[in-house]
Amino acid sequence: MAKTIRATIGFISPISATSSHFNSFRALIPKDVQLDLEGLGLVGNSLYDDLKGKTQSIVKAVSDVAKRHSWDGLIVSGAPVELLNPGLLPELQATIKIPVTTALSSCVAALKSFSAKRILLMTPFDEAMNKMIRDYLDNAAIEAVSPPPLFAHFTEAMKVAPEDVYLLTKKTFKGVKNVEAIYFQGAVLDPLKVLQRMEEELRTAVVASNPAMLWFILSKIGLRYQIRGYGKLLQQWPEMPAG
Repeated sequence: MAKTIRATIGFISPISATSSHFNSFRALIPKDVQLDLEGLGLVGNSLYDDLKGKTQSIVKAVSDVAKRHSWDGLIVSGAPVELLNPGLLPELQATIKIPVTTALSSCVAALKSFSAKRILLMTPFDEAMNKMIRDYLDNAAIEAVSPPPLFAHFTEAMKVAPEDVYLLTKKTFKGVKNVEAIYFQGAVLDPLKVLQRMEEELRTAVVASNPAMLWFILSKIGLRYQIRGYGKLLQQWPEMPAG
């Protein structure tokens, strides 16, 4: 018997669609949702040199990929893509005639769904990029605190085992005060296998970029799920905040 598919979602990464960190994300996708991963291969060694000021070429590349598919919604991942190309999301929305979301816009919505106004930011990026993320959040009325950079290069985070992600986060969380959520941006620092445990043991909401984008785009096209084992966002499936 053929499997019934309720929605087909495109997921476009600025780097590669074959990285091993996508495996944990695929594991939580509902069985009646088809996720098509595509990579643009835009990034070599430097996020800044390869992505900055490339809005029009990125929009064209994403649009060209989208035209080859019959997607119901589209995720364009990578916070650095947005930060280094201000106005990218409105350009994508004006060009691509299906619902589109990005990492930062989805995660802000997820954090606001928990009424989080002060959060711990965990990323694999350098301080310059972390400051850009903190400033973006500040513009959305969310105060973010973050530890000093955790890696010399963001790709080093792919070598960190889930248990070590948990221990690193726990140590960092214990060193800050009055935060209402933990926010993971940069999926190569992958918390998904320990996200539920973090929420239970640290007693705080945890938002990670890939699940947040999934929640946002499926909500945008009118679908709701209850996905267990990956934290409150996917299990409780809150309504998207207004605006």
